[in-house]
Amino acid sequence: MAKTTKELQRLWWDWLGTSERLLSTLHEQTAALTLRKVERVEEIQPQLDGLMAKMEEIDNAAAAFAGKLAGDLGCEPNLRSLVSVLEKAEAQEVQSIANRVIVAGRNIQKVIDKNKALIENELEYVNGTLTLVVRESESQNGPYKGRSQANVLMNQAA
Repeated sequence: MAKTTKELQRLWWDWLGTSERLLSTLHEQTAALTLRKVERVEEIQPQLDGLMAKMEEIDNAAAAFAGKLAGDLGCEPNLRSLVSVLEKAEAQEVQSIANRVIVAGRNIQKVIDKNKALIENELEYVNGTLTLVVRESESQNGPYKGRSQANVLMNQAA
């Protein structure tokens, strides 16, 4: 039975390797967002999209293989059931790799959430700045009196 999970393990190792590259690229994105380097954020995005697509592809292949394997072994299509019907050494290998995948997935999600918050905060900052510019440009007493193009600015702020 030792050969039954080798393909699943191979897929998970491939996923883990891709997740390391993704995590590294996400950290680059974090730095670019923190430093407000828009050009770098834009350069990184295609890499992130490609790595995410590759991980999704590997994940789908692993899930399909695990489902087929569970069917072949006559167990429920989940990790706990699959591990319970394997030989002890193989079950430990599969569980160990699965644990690494779970931890890597959580780490990636944390960085994605952090970057999302950074992006949302930056958008709020830009929106607030535009609102202040619009308010000042509409002011009757301010230094921009008579130069207002408030309708255009309001459209941009909206």
